[in-house]
Amino acid sequence: VQLVESGGGLVQPGGSLRLSCVASGGTFSTYIMGWFRQAPGKEREFVAVISSSGGITYYADSVKGRFTISRDNAKNTVYLQMNSLKPEDTAVYYCAADRTLLTKQWDAYDYWGQGTQVTVSS
Repeated sequence: VQLVESGGGLVQPGGSLRLSCVASGGTFSTYIMGWFRQAPGKEREFVAVISSSGGITYYADSVKGRFTISRDNAKNTVYLQMNSLKPEDTAVYYCAADRTLLTKQWDAYDYWGQGTQVTVSS
C-alpha cells in the first residue's frame, strides 16, 4: 500500500487546514487509518484513528474538539480536518494504515506516507 499526504502548509493561529491521504495498491476499505505527527526534537505522536468502515474514531486529547478524521472509501482517501490551529500543532503529519488493530501505537502500523508539513505561525 502506498500512501500520499497533501494539504499541509503555513497557517495563522486559529486557522484551518484539511489534510488528505490517498492510498493505492491495496484494498483501502479494509484498512484502519491513522494520523500521527512529529515535531522537531520530539517523538512521533498519535493524532487520530478511524476504523475501516469509518464508524469508530479516536482522538488525542490535545486535538479533541478541534480535529476531525474522516474517510471516503470510494476515493481511497482519509482526511484530517484541523480547526482552531495552535502553534503547538506545528509538525510533520503522517498518515498510516493498519490491517488489524485500531490503535494509537505508531509502531503497530504497517504502511506510512512521506508526511506533509503543517506550520502554525503568525
